[in-house]
Amino acid sequence: MAGQVAAGVLGQGATEDRGETARMAAFVGAMAVADLVKSTLGPKGMDKILQSMGRGQEVTVTNDGATILKAIHVDNPAARVLVDISRVQDDEVGDGTTSVVVLAGELMREAEQLVAQKIHPMTIIAGFREACEVAKAALKEGAFSNVDDAAAFRRDLLNIAMTTLSSKILTGDKEHFAELAVQAILRLKSSGNLDAVQLIKKPGGTLKDSFLAEGFILDKKIGVGQPRRIEGARVLIANTPMDTDKIKIYGARVKVDSMAKVAEIEAAEKSKMREKCEKILAHGINCFINRQLIYNYPEEIFADAGIMSIEHADFDGIERLALEHGKAPDTTRAGVDVVRGASGDMRELGIYESFRVKNQVVTSAVEAAEMILRVDDIIRAAPRRRG
Repeated sequence: MAGQVAAGVLGQGATEDRGETARMAAFVGAMAVADLVKSTLGPKGMDKILQSMGRGQEVTVTNDGATILKAIHVDNPAARVLVDISRVQDDEVGDGTTSVVVLAGELMREAEQLVAQKIHPMTIIAGFREACEVAKAALKEGAFSNVDDAAAFRRDLLNIAMTTLSSKILTGDKEHFAELAVQAILRLKSSGNLDAVQLIKKPGGTLKDSFLAEGFILDKKIGVGQPRRIEGARVLIANTPMDTDKIKIYGARVKVDSMAKVAEIEAAEKSKMREKCEKILAHGINCFINRQLIYNYPEEIFADAGIMSIEHADFDGIERLALEHGKAPDTTRAGVDVVRGASGDMRELGIYESFRVKNQVVTSAVEAAEMILRVDDIIRAAPRRRG
């Protein structure tokens, strides 16, 4: 009987870890990433110094989990999973990036001990799912809301903002920026649409020079000879060509025998533009904002009528001006005391966090732990050849 020969399916340079070896590599990678950022968590979190290896070797000092994990290069696939869930957490809710990695790492630490006791990974996953539901129920039970008390609600928002900024570069001025953030959010009323908040960056000055402006800022120039200040503005927003005062005839040829004929064509074009401007002025406006260019002739017409005109307004600015509101905010908050291993009132430590953030942390951490626990084979592909 001829001996069986295993077919080679992996390319040259590829490696494979199977069974217990693959599982241990996944556990070690996940726990290593969690241990890396664990010391940065909480109000007494320590800073990390990040030094780039490229030209210039830039140095960054931070205790923000998302910033740290973006800067490091990981080769372990399980570690990469935790880096990815941190990025997703940052994109989805904007906070809890360190918490989700630390929680997932601790789940893997517990799973390692259970696997060593010969408990099947799928049994552990079932237990994690049940524990996840219990944890989210405890979060919901411990959450509170002061939405009916305007003063208390505003105070809660300030505390949440300052808690979030404690791990950011703005930690030294967190009170100032927390106040700006809360003012901006409260002006959205019930919409909660963050697209309505516009950030304008200008070089120079200090962080404390940042301010929240009343109304809407459109960083564009006003037409020549037009009013610079208007009270009781009646604004018309448009996206229409205002440059037909020049001859533009596409797909056709016009033959003339004198410059007088050219002048007649130009006069006809100007007449069309004047009619268009008169239709705009007929709306009783005193400010015209156009996404496209406004050429000299219509600009003169608006100036003669005492109308302020702004050209080439960006699309986002126009969209913000036309936003409609109508959505209830998510206002509940909760805290978890991870030192005593039970639900607790984190207000004693001055920590206020959104219920949505904590809920997402628990869900994402369990999903990441489940994903890593299912691994029993790690294949590292061979490097591609350049041909």
